[in-house]
Amino acid sequence: MTRAFDACSVLSDCPEVSWATGTDTAVNSLALRLLGPAKVATHSWNLARTGARMAELPAQMAGAAAEKPELVTVMMGANDACRATPDQMTPVAEFRASFEQALARLRAGAPEAQVYVASVPDLKHLWSTGRLSPMGLRVWKLGICGAMLADAEDLGPAAERRRAAVRDRVVAYNGVLEQVCAKDARCRYDGGAVFGFRFDGGS
Repeated sequence: MTRAFDACSVLSDCPEVSWATGTDTAVNSLALRLLGPAKVATHSWNLARTGARMAELPAQMAGAAAEKPELVTVMMGANDACRATPDQMTPVAEFRASFEQALARLRAGAPEAQVYVASVPDLKHLWSTGRLSPMGLRVWKLGICGAMLADAEDLGPAAERRRAAVRDRVVAYNGVLEQVCAKDARCRYDGGAVFGFRFDGGS
């Protein structure tokens, strides 16, 4: 999401409309609001990678620390849940260990940086909205987030159990983000705001 994947064209990044560091004034990214348009390119860095999972965050945080930032934004976890099947989802204990390591790496190089942590979105709500869209169904058939979005029109009990398992894992990930962030005096969790966002046909 931080690379704005699929936002401008199908299956490609569009970082200019990133919620965090985008330069498009229509999006009004966090960086634009804090820095203004003249400084976004020189005073902000987008170290995200489309498809990255929590295990990659420690290295990303080390890279962020090297820039001596005043603020670091983190939106990580959807790809840990969006696997081909539920059994491939990142175990919660591994997710926690990687997030703890990531914050430790940041603190080693940038002890004063503020950290804003966004919750993992409610993928089941995305499914329930997108399954009514012919375009969404066509894109999902390419294999995106199979654990939640495969066979999107199947409302049978097995499919519902599969989707419930993914949603439960996302809820657990958000619990980890909140708990670990709370232990760091300069870290703020969004309180579940992204998880609670209601996708619609235009989102």
